[in-house]
Amino acid sequence: MSRALNSLKSVSAIAVTTFLIFQAVAPGAGAQTVEPQKVETAAEPPAELRSKLAPDLEENLALAADNRALQSVIIQLKNSSAALPDGEVTRRMSRRLASLDGVFRRHISRVGLASAALPLSRVRELASDDDVEYVSPDRPTESLSGHAVTTTGALDASFIPYGSTLTGDGIGVAVLDSGIDYTHELLKSTTDHNGVVAAGDWTGQGKIQDGYGHGTHVGTLLAGRADVSCGAYEGIAPGVWLLSLRVLNDLGSGTASQTIAAIDWCISNKGPYNIRIINLSLGSPAKDNYKTDPLCLATRRARDAGIVVVCAAGNDGKDTSGTKIYGGIHSPGIDPSVITVGAANTFGTSNRNDDVVTSYSSRGPSRGYTTDSYGTRHHDNFIKPDLVAPGNKLLGACSTNSQLLSTSLFRTHPELNPGTASTPSKQLLYLSGTSMSAAIVSGAVAMMLEANPTMTPNLVKAVLMYTAQTIHGANNFEQGAGLLNVKGAVRMALNIIYPSYTLANGQNMLVGSMPTQSDVIAGYYAYWGQGVITDYCFMYGSRLMTYWQGMYATNYILASGTHVSNGVLTRSSTLTTSGVLLSDGVLLSDGVLLSDGVLLSDGVLLSDGTLFPDGVLLSDGVLLSDSTVLPSSTRGDSTSAEPYVAIN
Repeated sequence: MSRALNSLKSVSAIAVTTFLIFQAVAPGAGAQTVEPQKVETAAEPPAELRSKLAPDLEENLALAADNRALQSVIIQLKNSSAALPDGEVTRRMSRRLASLDGVFRRHISRVGLASAALPLSRVRELASDDDVEYVSPDRPTESLSGHAVTTTGALDASFIPYGSTLTGDGIGVAVLDSGIDYTHELLKSTTDHNGVVAAGDWTGQGKIQDGYGHGTHVGTLLAGRADVSCGAYEGIAPGVWLLSLRVLNDLGSGTASQTIAAIDWCISNKGPYNIRIINLSLGSPAKDNYKTDPLCLATRRARDAGIVVVCAAGNDGKDTSGTKIYGGIHSPGIDPSVITVGAANTFGTSNRNDDVVTSYSSRGPSRGYTTDSYGTRHHDNFIKPDLVAPGNKLLGACSTNSQLLSTSLFRTHPELNPGTASTPSKQLLYLSGTSMSAAIVSGAVAMMLEANPTMTPNLVKAVLMYTAQTIHGANNFEQGAGLLNVKGAVRMALNIIYPSYTLANGQNMLVGSMPTQSDVIAGYYAYWGQGVITDYCFMYGSRLMTYWQGMYATNYILASGTHVSNGVLTRSSTLTTSGVLLSDGVLLSDGVLLSDGVLLSDGVLLSDGTLFPDGVLLSDGVLLSDSTVLPSSTRGDSTSAEPYVAIN
């Protein structure tokens, strides 16, 4: 196999994973509308204030049943204010919005506009500000932001360090997958887009092009260009340095050994390319304990080297009849040191309050196991995934090479094509799966590390979980700590002492006070879950973020913060501080959270060692993509998709 990397000076690309689901996109999907009811207003506002409010904003104020609801607005600044330096405008408006229980989003200095969100009840106060000329709703039809960056809070997070932006610039992200199309319009290198800085092949095919089409799509979600189609397909962290390590061939398959070799290359070359993140949306059904599984051992070596490893959970959340299944987390996602990501369904909207866990996203607990001398299997049964992120019916780049090969996703599944583009380098593709979700989380990690590059992998993972938003109606084996909140994670990272890795257990970890534990994303509040998964339980409480926990150090894992002895779960006093609480729960014998073979109320636990008959790691080490693991009839959840906008 070829292990030489070809440096690409002016190339942009990304590699992805194999955890995807095929879906047909129903045309013309619409949303139900509800007629608002008029409510009595306390008093007519002064005429001068009415003239500063757009008519439809006045209508919103008059008809709103709850004036506490958040309203996204566009603020036109007076000429005297618009002429001020950008940093000064940002500081003034940020303070003003904060005093109104709102949030400042961005300043468009060239046209004297600012965007924000605040409660309807405070809009008139904003209009009375001397700096404000006019206020109008931030109308959805005029949105210039991509779906992924908006619904995750990444758009807002990129402007949190006032006077600058966060895009993951300079953070090396190695994506191990099918390769990347560095000629595609969304991924090519430009003066504003770093693109792919290195690419290599471990499949033995001797090529770096993406013939399968999976890696290019995931690359868009992670680092798609922000200046194409008004940012409709902007990646979470468009400024990262992409490394495309091709470990899956034109059929979307590879071997575990090839993946391990690529991981080891990342460890050896971490310095030259500043590799801080490895994105692994590939895997195999868990057969070994994480302490002996080769893929898990490889990812642990990377983590020990200071690299954050993000893994897809897998798409084994249901069987062929649609029955919910537990225990389908794939390797290396079963390893407690990695960040394992499940998939959420956003229904194509930026409003997070309607998000759910997809039906196919693999659920915990982890089922890696050891076998004792009597032949009895002892399963790990850790809580997984760690969190979830958008992953259903997302649009991304379709590699030009895959459009030519009969075995590619584009050719074998024409239903994934949202519409024929004017040129192959502008073609898009709908994909679903935890592969997509993993790429989005990798982008979030890149933004966090740009904000605070001294964070350890364990601390990054803890912050992601602590700031995640709980999805109502989903249990922890489905959502982990909750739905990714990029904005909250970046705010938290910016508040952590620099450098943080020098701290000892119990030392103050923040530069100031604890930030507000909620965010406004797409006009709605996202409340932090405030919990961190260890192994069989959650730790919770603000002290997890205000004080350094010994378990954040690189030579430990978060699971080191708890111990199980004689069926009793306790907190480590040397790796955690007093005041950190453990979630309630009952452990069964010998630390097992669920007895082997116990049926859950809404699904079944995978029987020991048994997965779908065609979803196995073959004896010769062939790693199959999820497109072959799951039946062809299994598709992305049949709900509304991200709207399609052709690339101009």
